Parts: sequence; structure tokens; C-alpha cells
Amino acid sequence: MTRSLLTLILTSVIATAQDTAGVGTLTGAVKDSLGNPVNGANVCLASQGRCALSSETGSFRITDVRPGAYQLEVTAPGRAGFTSTSIDVRAGLEAVIEIALPQIDSLSQSITVSEPVFLAPEEIKNSGFLIQRFEVFKAAGVQQDVSRYVQTLPGVGTGTNDFRNDLIVRGGSPLENLFLVDNVEIPNINNFANFASAGGTTSLIDPALIQDVTFLTGGYPAPYINRTSGVLQITQREGSREGFESRVSLGSPGLGGIVEGPLGKERKGSWVFSAKRSFLDAVTNDIGIGGVPVNYNFNAKALYDLTPKDRIWVVNITGIDRIRLGATDKPKTDPDRNPELDLIDVRYRGWRAATGLNWQRLFGSRGVGLLGVTNSEGKVTQSVKDLFKFGFSAPTATQLIAQTPALFEENSRERELTLKYDLVLYAGFLEKLQAGGSVKNISANYDTAQPFGQDNPFSSIRDLNPFSLRRSATARQSSAYLQSSRNLGNRWNVTWGGRFDHYAVLGRSRLSPRAGISYRLTDRLVWRSSYGLYFQQPLLLFIESFPQNKGLIPIRASHVVTGFSYNINAATRASVEAYQKIYSGYPASSQFPSFSLANAGDTFAVSDILLPYVSAGRGRVRGLEMAIERKFTDRWYGQANVSISRTRHAGLDGIMRSGTYDYPVITNLLGGYQFRKKWDFSGRVTYLSGKPYTPFNEALSRAQRRGIFDLDRVNGVRAPDYFRLDLRVDRTFTVRGKPFLVFFGAQNVTNRTNVARASWDRQRNAPRFNRQLGLFPLIGLEWRL
Repeated sequence: MTRSLLTLILTSVIATAQDTAGVGTLTGAVKDSLGNPVNGANVCLASQGRCALSSETGSFRITDVRPGAYQLEVTAPGRAGFTSTSIDVRAGLEAVIEIALPQIDSLSQSITVSEPVFLAPEEIKNSGFLIQRFEVFKAAGVQQDVSRYVQTLPGVGTGTNDFRNDLIVRGGSPLENLFLVDNVEIPNINNFANFASAGGTTSLIDPALIQDVTFLTGGYPAPYINRTSGVLQITQREGSREGFESRVSLGSPGLGGIVEGPLGKERKGSWVFSAKRSFLDAVTNDIGIGGVPVNYNFNAKALYDLTPKDRIWVVNITGIDRIRLGATDKPKTDPDRNPELDLIDVRYRGWRAATGLNWQRLFGSRGVGLLGVTNSEGKVTQSVKDLFKFGFSAPTATQLIAQTPALFEENSRERELTLKYDLVLYAGFLEKLQAGGSVKNISANYDTAQPFGQDNPFSSIRDLNPFSLRRSATARQSSAYLQSSRNLGNRWNVTWGGRFDHYAVLGRSRLSPRAGISYRLTDRLVWRSSYGLYFQQPLLLFIESFPQNKGLIPIRASHVVTGFSYNINAATRASVEAYQKIYSGYPASSQFPSFSLANAGDTFAVSDILLPYVSAGRGRVRGLEMAIERKFTDRWYGQANVSISRTRHAGLDGIMRSGTYDYPVITNLLGGYQFRKKWDFSGRVTYLSGKPYTPFNEALSRAQRRGIFDLDRVNGVRAPDYFRLDLRVDRTFTVRGKPFLVFFGAQNVTNRTNVARASWDRQRNAPRFNRQLGLFPLIGLEWRL
């Protein structure tokens, strides 16, 4: 056989994935030297025994291919066989290639194979995006944080401030998103997380270990366990099977390193381990907040091929962190320092770890099964003291802290143990059939107390809702799903199915139908539409906090999405989508009729939202998104998107108001350019319409010397618009024969004063707007040893 010459045509386009079984698909067409289809060509994965014959149109398809690099063996009728160079296949993606055979009398008897174009499987109809590793690693302003990169996608907003990486997906609370890493469900993938949030300050995930990131913002199909807004799915690369490798890095996530290598003499597997630690505490003991955040992150993955059909892998994601913020004995010299910091003492320690074991079994051309077991745990220890509330005085802040009792204390632990199975079969009339189920057991040991109650800004009554929660709790969720995707002729594809979920702690069961359809108007223009019902159990901490909360029901959201996508060329796609989400059964405060939990979730202050609730909240989000994206080719890549939407929510009073995450306009521009082989530049521009907030009733607030909302104007005022420009430059050197990357840049280059939120300055007894992050320099490096 003659080895092929691979012509690199970089043709990646926007793609999405559904990695429910950990395999990909290789599809494409075989053509002769004149571009005519070749019928009856045999296309095989070398050494795998997996083959497909091309049809009259030259098309072929090989399903359930494990991720990796494969050579193709191509034999056409009346021709000698050819072998290609390596072709990549990725989990959950369709790799589309074109194979061109040479002229029979050509001196060069080698085939030409295009670079794979990674496309969505047909069951993903709308609202999906593929993010590549280098985009997270090199994009300006995202701090090598996958969640912060996702914030640049259509319809995704930021939370309360720049210090958090919450994902606001089409007006939904951050609590409505699902996180998956290599088939392992993780409640929160961020540092400094608590049991009542889904965001944090930085991601636990090392971007250098990322293979692909896929993000679904609505209308996603049945295999995903229910969340009412979005799905963030991360596939980590496997370690090197060639030999031992290592690298070190320094950047905003911290100082870290990666080691990796093969498993076994026959190299049937690999392992990779990453460790990072923040380093600011080595420089100072106070960054202006009364302390320094300290965190350790660990990522590990090991994979082994037991047989040609059986593969196992184990994944672990761990984060350990601590922080102290509040009053200190030091003189106050920073004029921008939040004066509330001088009136509080907050101490936090936490850790979270998720470990998953997966066994994948290939059934030849018939399908694939994936069995997974996941154990996810987390612990939070924190205390909150109000140095102003009790009127104590002392010569120093340290003495005042010592004599002030804690308003809120927590020493709690949660654990999720999940068993799940996903099956993909190719079954005649139904074509692609997906089925599966899971059982999840949630256990918790809560030791949480608010002995003096809370001065809630929704009420002029002080010291509301004192409680002490010291008990163990359990909850079980079981689910099953069935879904089919099939072609109807050459242009139509239909996906239908549903899932059943039982929530034992609520004593409720729900059936969620899902459906999607696509129609290919031309080779470049496709119309897609999808519909689905989605349910989500309120967090166990909310259910257990007050007796009446045990009567809550699953939150319900219906999604309707429709839109068009147009492939301008092989690397560029434009799209437009319209959507609607309708919420019901949302937890709404029984004490504060205008407050719904839909307007919370991006906070470190857990005590603010631990309230008695009833499932009476409802909401509606409608929007239009326009986007254009170009994957890296001809030295540059970029994306631009504009989202226009309206988010409305109602509490127990039934009045539909602007939601806390109602951003009427969101605009993102992001891109990069490679000046030379060793120089890269990237930039990011973000604009958001002003965020709604509730102004204070200044008369009541001054009388009680604390912030009390004007309940006649709930979310009735907007903060100024948000604008930020970020820049970054990368330079790659060669040190001892290895690449050495140095990057530098800055967030908020214009040093614009963006407003985080309104607060009440209890020292001045007046309202105050808190600033977001100003000009913030970034620098880092990575060296492969």
C-alpha cells in the first residue's frame, strides 16, 4: 500500500457534541480526481476492523469510533489500496472528511484527505457550541477559565460582579446549569463554591487538559439529566502514550504543573495528572479585602484499553480553598475599598472532589454502551460576623472580632453517588436509538445555624428567620430516557423521545417529552427547531432549611427554539435563533411576595436566600440571538454575537417584573490573530445593558441604619451599562529545545467604572454603588519540559 499525502485544509466549523457514550462518528465522501462520487469504495479504520462501503453518492459512515487518531485504508473497485495519514476522531462529534482518489495514470498514487470538519450529531438541533482548548487557554480576559470563556457565547451573561464566573444562560439562574466532565456529573466546577450556588471565582479545570468543551443553551435532547437552562460538557484529553512528558505553568489560576505518560509495556493506556496552587499569599497577606484567597486544584485521568472492545477510564477533579475577608487592624488607604468590609468578618474553608469510573463496551457496528459510577463530595466551613449590628466597640478590629458572636455558621457536607448507563444502538426503522437511566443518591450532614435571624432587605422587621439546621438528610433521584433520531429522505431529520424522573424527597415524578426537527434547504443553509420540557429539583439545602420547604415541587421550564444556520465557508458559520422559556413551580418566598429564587444564585451570602418557600413562582424569557463565528484558519479566528431578550419573573404576588438577570442587549466580540509563528494577539469586547436592581427605601434605611428595599420598585431601576475591553499578547520561545510560552495582557484596559450592585453604606448611612474590577494586569507562562 502507498502512504498518502495529507493536504491540510483547515475546515473546522461551529460544532456541538453529545458525549453520552464517549464515542464519535467518522463520515464523509469518496470522490475521483474529477470530483465525481465513487461507488463501492471500502473505507476502513486501519487495525480496527471497522469498515464502510461508499454509496452511489460516494458517502460513507462509520459509527461508534473511540476518540483518537486513525489511519484510513481505502480500496476502490479496480484500484490498489491506499493508506492515509492520521485522522482525528473526537468523542460526541461527527468528523466529516472528503477522500479524493488520484488519477489512474498519475505519477503520485496517493489519496488526498481533507482535515476533519467536526459537526454536531443530528440529535442536537439547536443552541450548541464547540470550544477548543486553545480558545480557553489563549483568549483575552477569560483567565484560562472555561466558564469565563462560555460567558462570551450568545445569550450568556455575567453574574453580579467580575470576581465570579457564574453562567447566566438565557436569563436563567446560575443554579439551572449542568456540569459534566468525561461523563462525570459535578455539582460545581469552581473554587470558593457553596451549596447554594453553581459558580465561584475560578474553575477547577486545568485548560491544558481540555480536549473539547461543548455548551448547550436550550432545547437539548433527552439523555441529559434535567436542568432548566444549560449543559456545560468537558472532554479531557488522555495522557501521552508515547512516553513521559511534563510541563510547568504560571498564570492567574496559579502555579502548577502537569505530568503524564503511558500505562503498561504495550501502552494500551495512559495517565495524566495536573496540580495548581494560587500564589498571592506568597506575596501579601491582604489584597485589600482583609485576606488572600488560597486554593489548590487537582485534575487526574487514567485510561486503559482492556480489549479492542472494552475501555475503562477514571477521572478525579478536586479543589481545596480558603479565604478570610473583613476588618483588619491596618490603616485604610484604598479609597475604592468597600466600607462594608470594615464591618464584617467572614472566614471560609471548603473542598470538593468528584471521582468517576467508566466502562465503555463497543458492540461492533450495532452500537456502544457506557456504564459510569460517580462519587461527588463537598464540604464547607464558614462563619459570618457583623461587627456593627450589636453595637460593640473595641480598640482594635481583632478585639472586636473576638467579642462579636457569629450571625451565620456552617460546617456541612454533601455527597452524591450516581450509577448511570447509556446505550446507543442502530435499530432499523428507528435508525439511531439512545436509551439509558441513572440512580442518584444525595446525602448530607448539615450543621448550619443563624441564631440571631437575619436583617433581610425585603423587610423592615429585624432578625427574621432564626434557625438551627443540625441533621442528616437524604434524597434519591432515579431516571430513564429513550430517544430516536432518523433521516426522512435526504433533507429532513427528526429526533423524538423523552425522559422520566422520580424525585423521592419531593414524592414527585415527571415525564419530559423532547422533540427536534431539521431541514436542509441547501447544502449550506439549515433550519432547525426543538421543543422540550425540563424539570429540576430545588437544592437539598433549601428543602431542608425550613419545614414548609418539604412541600416544594420540581421547577418546570418549557423550551421552544427555532433558527437558521448558514455555512459561509468551511471555517465560518452564521446563525440566528429565536427562543422562549416558560417557568412555573419556581420556589417563591412566602414572606416576601415579590421574591423568587429565580432571581438568586450568584452570591457567596448563602444566608440571604435561605428562606421559607412555596412553589408559586413563574417566569418567561424570550429572545433573539445572532452570531457569526470563524474557527482558526489563515492565522485568525473570531466570533461576534448579539443577543436581545426580555426576562420576567413573578413571586407569590404574581406580578411579572424584570428578572435580576434581565439583560435586554448582550454583545460580544472575541478574536485572535497569529502575526508570526511565535506571536499571537487576542482581544475581547463585552457590552451588556444595565442590570436591574431594587432601590432602597431611603427613609426606612436611614432610620434602621441598614438597607431596606423599596418594594414598590422591585427591579425597577437599572445600573449603568457594562462595557469591558480586554487584550492579550502571547510570545513563544524555544528553551532547551522545548516551547516556552509567555503571555501578558490586561482586563478592562480602559479602566471603565462598571457598577456591580447597589449596597447600603452603614457607616455613612447612605446608598453606595460598588465598583467592578478596574484595570487588571495579567501575566503568565508555560514551559514544556
